[in-house]
Amino acid sequence: MHVTIEQAERAIAAARAKAKELDTQMCIAVVDSGGNLKAFHRMDDAWVGSIDIAQKKAKTSVFFGMMTGQIGQLSQPGGPLYGIEHSNDGLITFPGGIPIVDADGVMSGAIGVSGSTVENDHIVAEAGARAIGQTELPAHPWRT
Repeated sequence: MHVTIEQAERAIAAARAKAKELDTQMCIAVVDSGGNLKAFHRMDDAWVGSIDIAQKKAKTSVFFGMMTGQIGQLSQPGGPLYGIEHSNDGLITFPGGIPIVDADGVMSGAIGVSGSTVENDHIVAEAGARAIGQTELPAHPWRT
């Protein structure tokens, strides 16, 4: 099943709470399993440039079924995915995008967060994803 609007709103609420705890302002995007925007929130004073980055982190994560930081490791010069960020109208290959996986191992969507350090982006995205599901994918994830 695709991530529902209720789930997306819960993920955003959990991510916002973690961002507030870290004293930072974030843009938070949740996409369904097809990479379509399901819900979005821009906290007050979050960078305008982070709007696009958050959405692209979520899309990148769901398109390839892995955390964006993992894709970043594989896309370094000489790596097997070098240059991948130029595909799909632009991808983001640094931390802050995380798949959302249900208890059956089905990837129903992803969350993308931008607005702080990549470490904080990842922490906030993980809080949002864990509020509604798992973050670890099986070897060959099913999509809804």
